[in-house]
Amino acid sequence: MTAAPSASPPRWLTRQPQDPQKPLGPHTLATCEPEMLCAGHAACPGCIDALSARHVLAALGPDTVAVIPPSCMAIIAGPQPYSSLKIPVYQPTLEASAAAASGLRRALNAQGRHATQVVVLAGDGGTYDIGFQCLSSAAERNEDFLYVCLDNEGYMNTGAQKSSATPHLAQTGSTPAGKTSRKKNLLEIMAAHGVPYAASATVAHLPDLQRKLARAKAMRGTRFLTLLIPCLDGWGLDDDAGLAAARLAVQTGAFPVLEIEDGRHWTINSERTRPLADYLGLQRRYRHLDAAGIDALQAEVDEGWAHLARLAATNPAPTPDRNPWNDPWRTP
Repeated sequence: MTAAPSASPPRWLTRQPQDPQKPLGPHTLATCEPEMLCAGHAACPGCIDALSARHVLAALGPDTVAVIPPSCMAIIAGPQPYSSLKIPVYQPTLEASAAAASGLRRALNAQGRHATQVVVLAGDGGTYDIGFQCLSSAAERNEDFLYVCLDNEGYMNTGAQKSSATPHLAQTGSTPAGKTSRKKNLLEIMAAHGVPYAASATVAHLPDLQRKLARAKAMRGTRFLTLLIPCLDGWGLDDDAGLAAARLAVQTGAFPVLEIEDGRHWTINSERTRPLADYLGLQRRYRHLDAAGIDALQAEVDEGWAHLARLAATNPAPTPDRNPWNDPWRTP
């Protein structure tokens, strides 16, 4: 005899909500989420882009409209009418994601659909570079949408060329000797616009990511979230090493996990526990470096971490009073 099926578990099953004031640590999480991303899509085996998008869309729910410019995510979503997503998708030109999201938000508002979420799922090339002018303009107007940058630190969809999100000294298809400039600090640039919420996260630290998605979903105005997406092919990782690379990026300080409220209040959600060499050694794109190159990158990480620590110390998280950016009259 077979046992009777048990009752459906609740949608979210977590141990404890992640405390933003405490650094990330080992967590286990069982989730029963509504799937917005179907199986059978065109992502590479072990793709962190698809895994991250799955959790982002599950957190936002079915009442969501996605804007996806040309990118790895556009390939994963697939062409209409064969989309792997269960929600409406609009695919604009590479530079126009934020403008498209702004227009969709206003159209939905005109229909009375104020609760429908508008989310942009864009790569770093379409965010840091080609689409930045449009994103900056939307942030200045405080347009009401969530912008998620799936940052794999290069134009991975077209052959792994460098972008301004590519880290210093990393090899790419267009920088075979290593990139000669540092990675653009886009999170601080977005915070300088005074947007209600800007944060960084990885799917390797899922409770932190889900907490930030819940916060962003509850807010109004321009919300910006950048997710580190280790690219297995572009970074030279084993098929099962994507999550390990994301964890090491956080643990070594190469990718600080933090959140910024109202452009002024900084909270660091991670701490450094390992040397940068542990992270670099996992990737083929850094194998040309000698000890001096590794030391130089470690010094850059130390410098950046000290800068963040000063910002967090002098601009701590706010008290839970009203955020003026969330006043209804400020939303277009």
